[in-house]
Amino acid sequence: MVASVHPTVARVTDRIRERSEATRTAYLARIRDDANRTNPRERMSCSNLAHAFAVDSPEDRHDVLVDERTNIGIVTTYNDMLSAHRPYENYPELIRDEARKNKAHAQVAGGAPAMCDGVTQGMPGMEMSLFSRDVIAMGTAVALSHDVYDTALLLGICDKIAPGLLIGALSVGHLPCVFVPSGPMGSGIKNAKKSKVRERFISGQTSREEMQDVEFQAYHSAGTCTFYGTANSNQVALEAMGLHVPGSAFVPPYAPLREALTREAVRTAVDIRLGGDSYTPIGELVDERSIVNALVTLVATGGSTNLLIHWVAVARAAGIIFDWSDVDDLSKVVPLLAKIYPNGPSDINDFENAGGTGFILRELAKLGLLHEDVVTVRRGGIQEHMLRPVISDDDESSLSFISAPEESPDEDTIRTAEDPFASTGGLALLKGNLGRSVIKISAVKPKNRYISAPAFVADRQEDVTAAFQRGELNRNVVVVVRFQGPAANGMPELHKLTAVLGALQRQGYSVALVTDGRMSGASGRIPAAIHLTPEAAKGGPCAKLRTGDHVTLDAENGILTVDAPAEEFEARENAELTAAGPLGLGRDLFAGMRHTVLGAEQGACSWLPFTD
Repeated sequence: MVASVHPTVARVTDRIRERSEATRTAYLARIRDDANRTNPRERMSCSNLAHAFAVDSPEDRHDVLVDERTNIGIVTTYNDMLSAHRPYENYPELIRDEARKNKAHAQVAGGAPAMCDGVTQGMPGMEMSLFSRDVIAMGTAVALSHDVYDTALLLGICDKIAPGLLIGALSVGHLPCVFVPSGPMGSGIKNAKKSKVRERFISGQTSREEMQDVEFQAYHSAGTCTFYGTANSNQVALEAMGLHVPGSAFVPPYAPLREALTREAVRTAVDIRLGGDSYTPIGELVDERSIVNALVTLVATGGSTNLLIHWVAVARAAGIIFDWSDVDDLSKVVPLLAKIYPNGPSDINDFENAGGTGFILRELAKLGLLHEDVVTVRRGGIQEHMLRPVISDDDESSLSFISAPEESPDEDTIRTAEDPFASTGGLALLKGNLGRSVIKISAVKPKNRYISAPAFVADRQEDVTAAFQRGELNRNVVVVVRFQGPAANGMPELHKLTAVLGALQRQGYSVALVTDGRMSGASGRIPAAIHLTPEAAKGGPCAKLRTGDHVTLDAENGILTVDAPAEEFEARENAELTAAGPLGLGRDLFAGMRHTVLGAEQGACSWLPFTD
């Protein structure tokens, strides 16, 4: 039986729908016009079609052009640098094989660049990371611009990559699209041990050789990183929106079940193709209900704060407008049902073994916290995404779906609706005279959710590290790192500060971070008010802060303030963004994006959203 929708979920959804009425209506009209054109075999010239299928055999050309078999466009973000994307190397061959078996045809439509945030953390490349999402979106649109496809498969997982693919797909929203993941790497060293060694290293208590060895124990093979950062949060959100084959996010690379799921993704894409009986365009599938389902599942699992930028942009690409107040209202009624590092000791493989996303979706549905009337890429709707995929031991080509366990087999990792880890979700909004920001509280102990202390203000994360090494931060302190927003330098993640702040907290100090930049999706036990908006480079209040100002962060009550007389604080001159010399290393090419980018709460879009 479908539960009635929780009043808060209904209210937030209605609010988003009303706010988005004009822009959503215009978006849907556009994609429906695109869908109602004649098919490409009729509207395109002979020369157009000859170019599109020049490399195919006469038989394949006949199948596509005369028999009008489904033509699948593959957009891939394969490269050897990302462990999660290395398995995609051979996916096109497998997809073409399965397409032929289903009287379809498949082409790699194009690729998009995909960078690894783990490689660029603290490096110049991190200043291009956020903008790479929009480059990937444009790359996806370019790949599909040939306009000869009836359906598409999107091959991408990690931080900016999955959101970029989704934004790009929504720009051609009349096409059905199915995401195809590749799964996580096997569990290595425990994440908690890795973090402790990092803190020892930053404090000069261990060698670089030991640190390197520990890092290779953590990151050791193909697949996504195993902590619950942005990449795995993307996968949970995509499953909650019904954009995957059910249960496919966290099956390991190269496993027989992984190949079976990839082949099923091909069959699913063919089933929902343009012109078919079950036609399901991605621009209609992604609506305000599916967005709310993604947000509910995100807060129920303590997911990455990065999605509070990326999914704003995704929604805006489909004419849907939500903001952080909507997420905050949801988080107040959605219980925390999972603890995955940094929210707890478990990793994503433990989560999957305990029931995974299907378990979470079923438990949320019990409470009426999901819209169960949404459309997904499967004919069974969201209920099918509450199931788990299996194959038989003696027939690897078989694939079926079974129910998730009724009770949690690992209550340290995943809980039922009747016995949550907490009655509220893992993300919250902070606001006050410093602006608006978000905080991931699921990993922060209650005793650390309030701090009121003098600020240490820096304009670069390197200045914080240097002050730490000089012993200047050995006190209760709110570390403020400003001029890290999208307009200033592309909004890099400040993940390298995690070890510094963690070391201070372990020494017994009360410590917090406030920044207009981002923190990794793996941000942990340190209270971090991030994505502060308006950002300093656009005259936000944090540009007026000075070292020694008393700052209060109260995560329980949603407060972020500086204790200063309003008139005196307002009269201060803003600090100015000072250039650090020639940018170099590719950053120069993103100057236009830094100039036009919207604020964090508007999705940090460097493109003109459909909602504007």
